[in-house]
Amino acid sequence: MSQPPIKIFSGTKSRYIAEKIAKEYGIELGSTSFIEFSDGEFQVAFEETVRGAYVFIVQSTFPPSDNLMELLLMIDAAKRASAYKVAAVIPYFGFARQDRKDKPRVSIGAKLVANLLSAAGVDRVMTLDLHADQIQGFFDVPVDHLYASSIFVPYIKSLNLDNMVLAAPDMGGTKRANAYSKFLETPLVICHKSRKKANVIDELTVIGDVEGKNVVILDDMIDTAGTITKAADMMMEKGALSVRAIASHAVLSGPAYERINESKILEIVVTDSLPIKPISDKIKVLSIAGVFADVINKVHNYQSISSNFIV
Repeated sequence: MSQPPIKIFSGTKSRYIAEKIAKEYGIELGSTSFIEFSDGEFQVAFEETVRGAYVFIVQSTFPPSDNLMELLLMIDAAKRASAYKVAAVIPYFGFARQDRKDKPRVSIGAKLVANLLSAAGVDRVMTLDLHADQIQGFFDVPVDHLYASSIFVPYIKSLNLDNMVLAAPDMGGTKRANAYSKFLETPLVICHKSRKKANVIDELTVIGDVEGKNVVILDDMIDTAGTITKAADMMMEKGALSVRAIASHAVLSGPAYERINESKILEIVVTDSLPIKPISDKIKVLSIAGVFADVINKVHNYQSISSNFIV
């Protein structure tokens, strides 16, 4: 039996990376249409047949929630058009910070999104650097949880930094930073922060020695850039030679760009999982498209993807 053909489609807000993924894979991005009604309701449609095809739909679910709704509609449309299987390629999985009840009477948004994707009929999910690994368990379909370490590790090595230390921006990021630290055989320091409410840091301290060191902070996302910039300024005050930050997802909301430009941070390296405004010389973008294209190919050909995990 021959393999079903692969077709790659994109939501409207993730077309920039979907085009890169399709090009890396070696096929044209599929044709879709988007109709918006005057009241804000919208309709998506595939403008080519998907019958019997393995359909990969690329769409990050960052705000507004229209992006999530568009992905759900595209999955539903593909299933109703007799696609062989439908995979959601979600470079940035929105609502991932809501992975548990951290106080009474709140929702678990990540689980709700998983339920919605399953209800729409998704057969597989591909995503990058989830905020919490346990979100994979919210799904009853295969989840390919990819890591940006495959592009970040070579970049860190290319810097050839003397006296380099890796830093976790908070206690929750110690597992990620420790994995990099062991692989690169470098020391690890940890930032400890306390918050009374989201996006507002009350206190920040560093555990470990940064004097005379070139520090690389590792995180899964940068939102308002409050933690990263405060940590960088504090480490420079404690005698660090330089501070860089590496993060998978450049959310960069609110005052993020202003804080980055005004801070002592030397460089911020991110992936293109989210669209980024090129308004800061301190931000460097590495593409993750090749990694997704490679995993799509391996999934289609029933090959192992374990070789894609460096750290």
